[in-house]
Amino acid sequence: MKKLMEQILKFGVVGVICFGIDFVITLGISAVLRNIGMATATAALIGAFFGFTVSVIINYLLSMKFVFVRKEDMDRKREFIIFTVLSLIGLGINELIIKISIDVVYVHVAALAKVLTPGMATAAAKIVATGVVMVYNFVTRKLFLEQKDGPGEA
Repeated sequence: MKKLMEQILKFGVVGVICFGIDFVITLGISAVLRNIGMATATAALIGAFFGFTVSVIINYLLSMKFVFVRKEDMDRKREFIIFTVLSLIGLGINELIIKISIDVVYVHVAALAKVLTPGMATAAAKIVATGVVMVYNFVTRKLFLEQKDGPGEA
């Protein structure tokens, strides 16, 4: 249990670093796109795509170095492909949550539109999406990428 808690903490540190990168890129690109006339939801989705993509590459490098124990029988190319596929599923979850948060919730709840700017709505949607995807990422990477303990090991 102690090993799992240490791993979750390391995953959290890597996640915070990658979230920061993702968040800054998402908000930066979406702000630029909104300023040139793009709709908030579209700008948020494009920004989130680029933020997520850059953070996945950094996350792979950090996660496989500091968080997860590599499977000895898996070559790095296959490992990266699995990591990328799992991340793409996470991206789909991420984009879906942002889309619903902005196009369904933010746009159709007048009280929210009165208190939140489009940038704040994008930030809130991104935070919710990140929380959900973080849990998904940890569980799937642990299941598919990490070396399992041998018999009798804890």
